[in-house]
Amino acid sequence: MKKTLLSGMALLIAGISFSQTKRALTPADIYRLQSVANPQVSPDGNWVAYTLTSVDTAKDKRNRDIWMVSWDGSQTVQLTSSPGNEGSQQWSPDGKYLSFIAKRGDDDEEKYSQVYLLDRRGGEAKKLTNVKGEINDYAWSPDGKKILLVIKDLDQSDTAKSKIRTPYVIDRYHFKQDYQGYLDRRATHLYLFDVSSKKLDTLTRGIYDEGNPAFSPDGSQVAFSANHTEDPDRNENVDIYVMNALPGAAPKKLTTWEGTDDNPVWSPDGKQIAYLQSSSSEAFNMYGHSYAAVINVAGGEPVLLTKSADRPVRNLRWNKDGKSLLLLMEDDRRNNIASVEVATGKLTPVTSGDKSFSELECNKTAANWVALLSTPEMPAELYAVENGATRRLTYVQDSFLAPLQLGKVEGFQSKSKDGTLVSGLLYLPPNAVAGQKLPLVMFIHGGPVGQDEFEFDFARQVYAAAGYAVAAVNYRGSSGRGVDYIKSIYGDWGNKEIIDIHGAADYLVKQGIADGNRLGIAGWSYGGISTNYAIATDNRFKAAVSGAGSAMQLSMYGVDQYVTQYDTELGAPWKNTDKWLKLSYPFLHADRIKTPTMFMASENDFNVPVAGAEQMYQALKNNGVPTELIIYPNQNHGISVPSYQKDRYERHIKWFNKYLRL
Repeated sequence: MKKTLLSGMALLIAGISFSQTKRALTPADIYRLQSVANPQVSPDGNWVAYTLTSVDTAKDKRNRDIWMVSWDGSQTVQLTSSPGNEGSQQWSPDGKYLSFIAKRGDDDEEKYSQVYLLDRRGGEAKKLTNVKGEINDYAWSPDGKKILLVIKDLDQSDTAKSKIRTPYVIDRYHFKQDYQGYLDRRATHLYLFDVSSKKLDTLTRGIYDEGNPAFSPDGSQVAFSANHTEDPDRNENVDIYVMNALPGAAPKKLTTWEGTDDNPVWSPDGKQIAYLQSSSSEAFNMYGHSYAAVINVAGGEPVLLTKSADRPVRNLRWNKDGKSLLLLMEDDRRNNIASVEVATGKLTPVTSGDKSFSELECNKTAANWVALLSTPEMPAELYAVENGATRRLTYVQDSFLAPLQLGKVEGFQSKSKDGTLVSGLLYLPPNAVAGQKLPLVMFIHGGPVGQDEFEFDFARQVYAAAGYAVAAVNYRGSSGRGVDYIKSIYGDWGNKEIIDIHGAADYLVKQGIADGNRLGIAGWSYGGISTNYAIATDNRFKAAVSGAGSAMQLSMYGVDQYVTQYDTELGAPWKNTDKWLKLSYPFLHADRIKTPTMFMASENDFNVPVAGAEQMYQALKNNGVPTELIIYPNQNHGISVPSYQKDRYERHIKWFNKYLRL
């Protein structure tokens, strides 16, 4: 008896010792963070294939491999381990093979990624295709004999002898795009690949891009989405098309909405197609969200199933009986699974609570599902969803979380000075003392259409770990609160969203959480733009970091990728000069800014080009305000190099420590 008691005490002491060894999150932990994505359920329902991305610290880059876990969660198997990246994995219809797209490093002559086949019985993956051009997507035919490939036209820009690129010859209206660079006239088309003979047949031709391919259940037809208007560069009028899966067949236009109709999914009986329809029909329809829609393949008017819910949906998947759809729905900081009956439009929640689901897929052998699930305390893991209950399948994040003591995350709502109720999330340091006022960093999300959710957020957690209260604010323009909430900032940037940010700061100060004399603000993309607006509005923020932002909006026309937005929302600068100048007030009134501000940008960013940060840095430098300019080499809008990500977090913390620590 005494021995048992002593053993229990030893375990208790060991547990206390273990908890005391937990530490706060640091920027360097970005090297340890892995990400799970793209779950695919095998045809027999017994396995889920997924990708796992890890950081290769020696090469300072990420490596993506394919794994699979058994449906009961008892077995986990790594399927690929090459130094390259494998992804877009799919099961062959008979379940004997797993296909994926990769550019294998052992093939020096391989310029383009190809489709590979991995035999489940073992052995190395074998290259299936050998096409010239970029494979963007693909889909198996139901009988497994053919694969529908989405291939971009061959790039002829390199000369044969010297490999020196020929000059860019541009004649498009929309002529640049982040990650793609300057846009030429190459199009993306559908091709039919015979698995046995390896013969490649062309299905679509012309100057238009086609994508989102899907075979009908009997394999006789193909659905896809495309913008076939006279000049697709000037609008986002994407429609759903259907055609026979035969070379020379003519596509039939199925939808007529002037906005965006895309992501077609065939019903189990092949008579209907579910898809996403944008709420806006404008040429640039960012200010809105997607509804779940269903249309008969034979033609007719579509039925909008989720319009009355007034919330964004995605990942439409048919239930096995074909009577309802499962989908993901945003709602005020949450992203849960819901079901909608096709016949009645009745919407039923499947899951609920403060969490964020993503990438929903069906187990076709039963009424079960698999999805990624993240909470504020845990990065995304794979979960089985059975009768509304979740069961964890992967445990990738346990080793990441084991040594860490994360900050507490809680929701809050603030009221802006005009009475608008605004939702937010508050991150507190792990060792926060009740009643102690903390320096506060308002970390603003980009978009602007998007929302901060109850999910794991490395950036905000790492700033909280450095001793800051951190606020995420779903200002007007954010999603999850309805179309009107999104559209309230249309053509009126730097106004209502700044009122909402100030309202959230006022609330947290009044609650005794934040020290009103130690307020900071930061953000990336529209979060950086909002930061610029905020510091030009008043001087309450004592430090700021503006990432990938702009301020002299007039100078962005023709420089970034948003010409269609500008023409739609603001009008041409030479016709609406006063409006453009009004929206450019952070730069044109830079002499009012007193906040020490660090500006960050990516060298190759075509989304919000580096000029936006350079201009503001130069303005503050000219006015004697403490400032720095950090430019990350060879990066696009999103920072992808792990050491640069770590550097960005460290510089944020150092900057705020300098100006917000008393």
